[in-house]
Amino acid sequence: MTTTPVDGLSGARADAPADALTGELIAAENAHVAHNYHPLPVVVARAEGAWVTDVEGKRYLDLLSAYSALNFGHRHPALVAAAVDQLGRVTLTSRAFHNDRLGPFAEALAALCGKDMVLPMNTGAEAVETGIKLARAWAYRVKGVPEGAATIVVADGNFHGRTTTIVSFSDDPQARAGFGPFTPGFVSVPYGDAEAIARAIDENTAAVLVEPIQGEAGVVIPPEGYLRRIREICDEKNVLFIADEIQSGLARVGTTFACDREEVVPDVYLLGKALGGGIVPLSAVVADAAVLGVIRPGEHGSTFGGNPLACAVGQQVVEMLASGEFQTRAQALGEHLEQALQALVGAGVTGIRVAGLWAGVDIDPAYGTGREIAERLLHRGVLVKDTHGQTIRIAPPLVVRATELDWAVEQLRLVLAG
Repeated sequence: MTTTPVDGLSGARADAPADALTGELIAAENAHVAHNYHPLPVVVARAEGAWVTDVEGKRYLDLLSAYSALNFGHRHPALVAAAVDQLGRVTLTSRAFHNDRLGPFAEALAALCGKDMVLPMNTGAEAVETGIKLARAWAYRVKGVPEGAATIVVADGNFHGRTTTIVSFSDDPQARAGFGPFTPGFVSVPYGDAEAIARAIDENTAAVLVEPIQGEAGVVIPPEGYLRRIREICDEKNVLFIADEIQSGLARVGTTFACDREEVVPDVYLLGKALGGGIVPLSAVVADAAVLGVIRPGEHGSTFGGNPLACAVGQQVVEMLASGEFQTRAQALGEHLEQALQALVGAGVTGIRVAGLWAGVDIDPAYGTGREIAERLLHRGVLVKDTHGQTIRIAPPLVVRATELDWAVEQLRLVLAG
């Protein structure tokens, strides 16, 4: 057996046999961490760019990017520099006081979105919960909906997070089973059917909440014109259009936001994941003052929301997006990836869906489940994640190279052929 020195892993023996070290660390995790995930059997110790290295020294091409939280790659130098600089200044004040990073960050993010105001939070689920509260407050204080009667229209197959309120309008049995009673106030209609949204809206409807592209469902892309029609319907019926761009936004699909693909501007953006640069949790609700202005002091907040460290990183993310470099890369590399994946359709792949550098790949059941394909790719140095049984998602960091994508698709071909 070879040995692999491991730096910075508390409790891991640097002189342990390489294969034993992975097993030891996984066993410790399984013994002391709640089993709310079913991760692939790899223990990552280091990462840079589009690659990660495990405790045994084996490298893997990361085609998941922490569900798009790592759009700019692992440890992007500009983002690390922003974080390190802020670590030497101040990291947390709470919103009980002002800090010198929140205002500049909010101004930059609002400008990127073409909106007036930002409400910073930490996680994507918090952004969605904030959006729900905001929509209800707007409905009661602006639209005139009777208190307690506001409803929100959502789409079947959605994934907006895992809080009790959010799973209340999920149709995924695994997300819901055993967690009721559920929160009322939501009406779900088929995804991609704008006219079903129109029929579901009544005088008490506060908002329509949708993912411009459904990520967890397998990178499901709605029909052309779907988002434009939602915008028209919301305008006609005085309803807020809330776009959950937590996974699809911030250059992932070749545009700054997925809504940009149809030149649509929602009333409210829900942002997260990549906003924290893969360094810190950071999310935000972004809207005009006529909407976000309905929130009053004491009604909503977070101890860590808008902390200086997150704002420093988030402002650097916004500056990097302003150049358009990452949007251009995602578009060009996505076209390259789509062409490569298309060659596998009929040879173990039953269908693909690609938007920018984001792909859903449906695996023929005769070749194995999505999980089985992900495990086989792991052994060939490629990290992907399965969803809904037969689909694997591909979402590499936007710093990935075309040759690396070609190599990864070749590994998938070999897995399917073997």
